[in-house]
Amino acid sequence: MQTSVRRATKADAAAINRIYNHYVRTSTCTWHLTEETEEGRRKWLESRGPGHPVFVAESGGEVLGWASLSVYNSRQGWDGTVEDSVFVDHRHHGKGLGRLLLTRLIEEARKLGHRVIVARISGEQEASLRLHAALGFSTAGKLQGVGRKLGRTLDCVYMQKDLG
Repeated sequence: MQTSVRRATKADAAAINRIYNHYVRTSTCTWHLTEETEEGRRKWLESRGPGHPVFVAESGGEVLGWASLSVYNSRQGWDGTVEDSVFVDHRHHGKGLGRLLLTRLIEEARKLGHRVIVARISGEQEASLRLHAALGFSTAGKLQGVGRKLGRTLDCVYMQKDLG
């Protein structure tokens, strides 16, 4: 499968939303409980500043996954620290798309002059924890029992990558 990664456009809103909303309904990899609307997703894409890009992985014109860098904290002292998000279409797991997208985020974060990437990962999401560790993220801490979804109490694992 020939896959490329490019910056997302407003035209990708429906595909990004389709991928994300699957996990809203079925998984603890996001703690959102309500599906996003396509219009909301379009506005989200439009609101992104140059320091917080969104990328999509696509093959044959189909979006297979997406990833973004977001503001970690709006207080100025946190400038240079960003949070990553990576979501792969559930039908395309195990093909290296998460690694491809997260690698692109790391490269872009360095180019943009960010110092640290933070990941907040549901403690039961072993694949995401392994992916981040494989790309040089270290565990920074764990908040126990802070989330609830799908009738379960969830831990939040914080991981970080120093880009210095």
